[in-house]
Amino acid sequence: MQIKLDVVGDQFLASELKILTAFQKNQPAKTKGGKAETSVSVDHWSDKGLKEEFFNLKNSKNFKAGKDETLSFTGATGETVCVVGLGDKSKFSAEDIRKAIAKILKGTRGTKFANIAFDVPGFNTIRDEAKTVQAIAESVYLTDYSFDKYKSKKSEPHNYTVILAHVENKNKLKIEKALASTKNICESIDVIKDYINEVPNVLHSEEYARRVEADVKKNLKGVKIKILNKAQIQKENMGMFLSVNAGSAHEPRLVHLTYEPTKSNSKTKHIALVGKGITFDTGGYSLKPGASMAGMKNDMGGSATVYGAFRAAVLEKATVKITCIMVMTDNAVNEKATMPDAVVTARNGKTVEILNTDAEGRLVLGDALDYACDLNPDYIIDAATLTGACLVALGNQVCAILGNDQKFINEILGAAKDQDEYMWQLPIINEWRQDIKSKVADLKNIGTPMRAGTAIGAAFLEEFIKNDVKWAHLDVAGVVDSQSHLPYCTGHGASGLIVRTLTHLLVNAK
Repeated sequence: MQIKLDVVGDQFLASELKILTAFQKNQPAKTKGGKAETSVSVDHWSDKGLKEEFFNLKNSKNFKAGKDETLSFTGATGETVCVVGLGDKSKFSAEDIRKAIAKILKGTRGTKFANIAFDVPGFNTIRDEAKTVQAIAESVYLTDYSFDKYKSKKSEPHNYTVILAHVENKNKLKIEKALASTKNICESIDVIKDYINEVPNVLHSEEYARRVEADVKKNLKGVKIKILNKAQIQKENMGMFLSVNAGSAHEPRLVHLTYEPTKSNSKTKHIALVGKGITFDTGGYSLKPGASMAGMKNDMGGSATVYGAFRAAVLEKATVKITCIMVMTDNAVNEKATMPDAVVTARNGKTVEILNTDAEGRLVLGDALDYACDLNPDYIIDAATLTGACLVALGNQVCAILGNDQKFINEILGAAKDQDEYMWQLPIINEWRQDIKSKVADLKNIGTPMRAGTAIGAAFLEEFIKNDVKWAHLDVAGVVDSQSHLPYCTGHGASGLIVRTLTHLLVNAK
């Protein structure tokens, strides 16, 4: 599958499937006190012949151009023409464009079209041609993803060309740049979707680190990579991280990636990304019930999310220094696994009473955050499938954000809004900070049951932030997988959400 630009429109004319849009236009009432009427607008179509064919269709009179409404017919030269209703033009956003394109493409599966042409002016409801093309391309690339490596019968590849027709020549260079950027981002999303979707008997911590290392060496030239093994992690005194790994058949790994822009100097901003990489979470001795354990291969989704953003930002040649730290292990049970009531010592010297071994993500992240702070970044963003409480608070479509600097949080929220990804701020209050104080150690790894679990988890992580670093925590537990309401995501498996938000933040950081 490839994407081509068509300025003149020649390729549009020759296409086997033409996608055009129609809008609803409100007409004033013909009589005083009468009802306003709605008509169909296709004024933006450049092909007058197609307009005539459309209005001459008998069933066009029943077509109201409502959102998701479609009408298909065979054109004069034998091509298939699909008219997509977008409803009220003023209410149609970039996210609506992504959704509409994805639904169209899914509807073409199983067909033999060699090329599919989109009439770009008809989708440019946001009055920014480059952003419109970017939204279309994002949907094309993301909808094309599938994970079927373990299926005996594979999905047929989508070997068609997508033509973006009638773009303005004056915008061509800007649009080409937007397309290249979109490809980098979506390729990175696909890479991390493969990591999240991979089965846990294959993607253990050692294999996960190997795959990231191989991808960096192949695709991210100039990025420095350091991978800490168990002995090196022990030298770092990461007692919390090691306690989670104690029951595992595999060694833990800490992957440390560093990107520096070409024109880096002492004033260059430094942003550190930290991700939880629990390749499978049984809950440890605080064993999960069976129904809750299925799907726990996704518990490394936070580390995959930050790597996806790091990867895309490097390909986009971001102008800030970026560090990416991924802590990898599974949380398993054997005779060596950490037991509830154990006390361990964190990298920063604080002692932690482990009351629930299923609250392991904050343990591996705490040591990783302390490690990251020693690199003296200006900002740290961590991402983790940290709490089930996040789904209770915000559902499975919203990412939670918490942190210690409101201005920085606002910047991330702004990036999420720009990328049409749902994110909502939750508080960290002093009462939650007190709730994680232990009677037998400095801290305990859970708070009072059934009380603000997401915020208490963040309050625990805050204990490992130092040097006045501005920090934000993203709880991606709800959004990392199964976003079936988004047609450009697969109904089951990794979503790739929040990568676009973080990439936008990194690429636009000064």
